[in-house]
Amino acid sequence: MAGPVSRVLSSTQLATLAAHGEERTAEVGEKLFEIGDETYPFIAILEGEAAVLDGAGNEIVRHGASGFLGEMNLLSGQTVFLTGVATEPMRYIAVEREELRKLLLEDAPLSDILLSAFVQRRELLQQRQGIGIEIVGSRDSAPTRRLVDFAKRQRLPFTWIEPGEDEEAARALEELEPSQIPLVRLPGGAELRAPSDGELSRALGIGLELGPREEVDLLVIGGGPAGLGAAVYGASEGLDTLVVESTVLGGQAGTSRRIENYLGFPAGITGSELTSRAVTQARKFEARTATPYRARSLEPGDDRHLVRLEEGNEISARAVVISTGAEYRKLPVDDLEEYEGLSIFYAAGPPEAQICGGQRVAVVGGGNSAAQAAVWLARGGALVTLLHRRADLAETMSSYLIDELDRYGVNVRDRSEIAELHGIDGKLEAVTLTDGTRLPYSFVFLFLGASPCTEWLGDCIARDEKGFIRTGAEIGAEGLLETTVPRVYAAGDVRAGSIKRCATAVGEGAAVVRLVHEHLAPSAVKG
Repeated sequence: MAGPVSRVLSSTQLATLAAHGEERTAEVGEKLFEIGDETYPFIAILEGEAAVLDGAGNEIVRHGASGFLGEMNLLSGQTVFLTGVATEPMRYIAVEREELRKLLLEDAPLSDILLSAFVQRRELLQQRQGIGIEIVGSRDSAPTRRLVDFAKRQRLPFTWIEPGEDEEAARALEELEPSQIPLVRLPGGAELRAPSDGELSRALGIGLELGPREEVDLLVIGGGPAGLGAAVYGASEGLDTLVVESTVLGGQAGTSRRIENYLGFPAGITGSELTSRAVTQARKFEARTATPYRARSLEPGDDRHLVRLEEGNEISARAVVISTGAEYRKLPVDDLEEYEGLSIFYAAGPPEAQICGGQRVAVVGGGNSAAQAAVWLARGGALVTLLHRRADLAETMSSYLIDELDRYGVNVRDRSEIAELHGIDGKLEAVTLTDGTRLPYSFVFLFLGASPCTEWLGDCIARDEKGFIRTGAEIGAEGLLETTVPRVYAAGDVRAGSIKRCATAVGEGAAVVRLVHEHLAPSAVKG
């Protein structure tokens, strides 16, 4: 590793860290932390040098005076994936994890340096073989693919070992029953057989383990931007707040390589970094986050609502925010994630129109939302082509919008589906269609539909024909974000009529806290 991962601290920043940590020394060969450790402190080097090694003892990087050791597991609490060892006599500052979290919220310049380095170090670790967990199982195995997908969503360094390509792996699986596959080897040597997402998380020290029954003021279901916004504002205003998330904190926004239109970050910010900052902020105010836990049912009550989880836990809450988001249908192409947030988008608004002016743009979809986006972008000066898979747009699109496409010069290609993406470092240059045609586009907007994550609600809360939660005056609710059940709110993409933007979701999550306070008695909060 080189470049940003080896950044150095200023003398002022070292002094700040010294005020929050402890000065220590280490001799040559002394281990500062080791693979499989449950915790380790942040290390800022005053004198000397340290190397970071993988499980085979290969050196990954060296840090000298004013450098620092640590990556994302310092904030997440995950098991340590690497070993740090002194290569020269060292004098260093050790700052414990909880103290570091507090400091990152108080010192913005230091936070910018550390968080960006932590995120980039984790991204580089994900690209290396032999670091993190090993998942041993066939590509034909659904449980194996599920765990691989979970590891990717959690941004865990992992190696997927196909038994057909590795004799040792094949022998290991021969000793197991089919129900015990895949085999997962943890940092430090322990093994798990066909673990659930939750079992793997607990083994790696990720997330809170809930008790059989929890009682809270505010339960937030869904840990995307809206949920984290509600958690930060709820906890900061004294509410005993718990967030449960079925996959990973940050939702779809957390997996974005770069969010370009978020207020306050003119150069953009990665979804991972934005999520890390939000989670750290929520924990500062003592909000609890628990993953992966999936809501199974909601039972409304007069004073408290009861939410049952698939894992068997139950949570009694005075107020509930549902922010489970929506799953956008994606193109079945390789490397899609590399372009998301940079060249491929799922909504078109003023920020996107601004960057697309004078550029060749493809809008994919045959519905009204695709047409509206195409017209909006064309009016902003983009050269727009609408790609749809049917023979006739009239089958799925309103006639007035078809006229608008013609009026604003939108090129329409029927029977067209994207098969490949071409570009460098997330910047799209062209696409290849299923018929082999290659077309030059700088941006692609996908309007292939979305499915809200609301099936678990059943009939207890009103939803529209697509499953999005209805809120506000049209259903007789008191506030814009309240549902048909008092003290149950919807925020973000899961809400019918919401603007599908990260910043808007955060705003709705924050706004819902005022409504919660209006309903809860003063005695219900912690002060």
